[in-house]
Amino acid sequence: MTGTVYLYLKQNESPMNILKYKLIALAALFFLFSHLSIIMTSQAQENTDMPIYQMRIYEIFDHNKQAFHDRFRDHAHRIMKRYDFNIISMWEASGQGQTEFVYILEWPDEKIMNTQWEKFMADKEWDEIKKQSLEEVGATVGAIESRIMRKTAYSP
Repeated sequence: MTGTVYLYLKQNESPMNILKYKLIALAALFFLFSHLSIIMTSQAQENTDMPIYQMRIYEIFDHNKQAFHDRFRDHAHRIMKRYDFNIISMWEASGQGQTEFVYILEWPDEKIMNTQWEKFMADKEWDEIKKQSLEEVGATVGAIESRIMRKTAYSP
């Protein structure tokens, strides 16, 4: 609901009445803003029931990117499934002179995401695979970025 409120004052209105009108207008604004705050808070709380998404971006090296892809496909992805990693999709991106591996994960919430990552990183099989890969082909990953994303209320 939209509208405009006009406050008409008589030319010779007493200062006390002007103050009263100003206080009424101020109270109305306070009422509107407090209700807007409640609505926005409830929408934000609704958003916490939605899953979160995590975007992972790995810098990979052209000279051994096939070794990276083989290791991710054959080992990392398989071990991640043990810890309920829900990979939505994976891409190889390029630009600004570098190649990146990008993937999106879906999680129920941030606490579970952190717990599952800790379990994955502590996995003995994964640790051995990383060591063996490093010995055989060298480092396959440079910089790693991680971003947590939450859908907006108007997202499809």
